[in-house]
Amino acid sequence: MRAIVTGQIGMEKKPYLDAVAQFAGQQGEAVEVYHVGDLMYREAPDVRPGKILDLPISRLNSLRRAAFKDVITESRDHRNIIVNTHATFRWRHGLFSAFDYDQVEKLNPELFICLVDNIEVVHERLHREHEIDATLKDCMVWREEEILATELLSKSIPGSRFYIMARGRHQMSTRTMFRLICRPDMRKVYPSFPMSHVVDMPDVLAEIDRFRAELAKHFITFDPGDVDEKLLLERAIAAAREGQDILVVAPHAYGGSTAAQARPVKVKVREVLDIAGDIDGQIYMRDFKLVDQSDMIVSYIPELPGGIPGLSSGVERELHHAFEHTKEVYVVWKPRKSPSPFITETATKIFSGVDEALAHFEKSGYFGDKNLFGH
Repeated sequence: MRAIVTGQIGMEKKPYLDAVAQFAGQQGEAVEVYHVGDLMYREAPDVRPGKILDLPISRLNSLRRAAFKDVITESRDHRNIIVNTHATFRWRHGLFSAFDYDQVEKLNPELFICLVDNIEVVHERLHREHEIDATLKDCMVWREEEILATELLSKSIPGSRFYIMARGRHQMSTRTMFRLICRPDMRKVYPSFPMSHVVDMPDVLAEIDRFRAELAKHFITFDPGDVDEKLLLERAIAAAREGQDILVVAPHAYGGSTAAQARPVKVKVREVLDIAGDIDGQIYMRDFKLVDQSDMIVSYIPELPGGIPGLSSGVERELHHAFEHTKEVYVVWKPRKSPSPFITETATKIFSGVDEALAHFEKSGYFGDKNLFGH
């Protein structure tokens, strides 16, 4: 597959995509990665690192065209390629595109993938690597622009597919990207599960984490839990009530980041509260798009204390959206209380546990050849 991978500045796509190529090599597949930014610097040895976006827009466009011309030429004989670039830039020149349609057409990509990540982490990386003053709101807007521009570009290339994918905090994300590039026939699954209202229930969270991990072993999964800004917002609201101005987010080794780069992220409580509407709106938009780009949805409904089904409004909406868009709808129903007709009448099949669901999928041939899927 020939893929263009976009994402706003602050994603650290280079080490992440290099890790994808390395994983591919371990699976016996060759994936060539072209970092357009590096190629632009190669064309401009007089420009200091990190300063290329400060160039006049005319020279910036010229350097990008030269770099993309090299990609087109050098990638001609490669089966699997990743072009690491951007769809848009929001910099001192204002908002401007980061591609030329005629060159994208010549490259003839089959996939367009827009990477996303938790906005507080993107914001921290952006300010660590660049001299810029951007708020969390700026980063949220930029992400929406990047997603939209990438999707529109994909629609202009006949036969190409567009995906939103979370960069994630674990190696499963690199495996997912590898599978999109090298194992595109694998079934694509949206794992659905309650999130915010079970965050203080460790036993339930452990069940859900096992469910997510098992699906990720056997499918290409677009996991909504890989971007969890709702939790950030709830923590900011609690911090504001306590009179705190700064919120410290626990460190994680995100994707291709090294342990040294995994540091606590500090965000201003006021800035998080200012993007409350953006967080909710983007979750609503993004999760439905993740369902749309999947072949099927598999929902895990735990039993909460008191025998209550852990069926959140978000999960209900996702199940109904999937049903209305003719996706296969599977439900793992753990509560002793029977599911309502709104579940039974829209589900393709209901299971009593994760193992039962996996056995059904394997028997139905949904796993395919395990030796080919990069386990």
